[in-house]
Amino acid sequence: MKNYWLMKSEPDEVSVDDALAAPDSTVAWTGVRGYKARNFMRDSMRVDDGVLFYHSSCAVPGIVGIARVASTPYPDPTQFDRKSPYYDAASPPDAPRWVLVDVQVLRKIPTLGLAEMRAIPALAEMLVLKKGNRLSIMPVDARHWQVIAGSFTSAQA
Repeated sequence: MKNYWLMKSEPDEVSVDDALAAPDSTVAWTGVRGYKARNFMRDSMRVDDGVLFYHSSCAVPGIVGIARVASTPYPDPTQFDRKSPYYDAASPPDAPRWVLVDVQVLRKIPTLGLAEMRAIPALAEMLVLKKGNRLSIMPVDARHWQVIAGSFTSAQA
């Protein structure tokens, strides 16, 4: 069974345009340091799961791309890099604490901001619209995926 995800990235770190400019439009989703988000990547994400690429901490936060999970989870190298803001001295190389997956952007879309999402009744129960939901990675119901990705004809569902 295919799963669907919303994955937040600050565009100053990795934007949808950065991903599209990368080889195969694929980026490593580094720097996740929340246990629940890490567990989603480690335990539940599968290659070809759908991803809503979301820009956060910017002027207009929102969904900016349709993507897919492009790899199985593997250790996030930033946890071992002393110069990285994501360095974790407590994470041993022989039992890494943090993982990542590669994400491949399939299509950039016009920003679908929170206000626009709230105006679509079929998205009323979407997790990203719930008060206090600050997770950087969250599951998306198949019905919500269809409403959003289905609106863009070349998106792969």
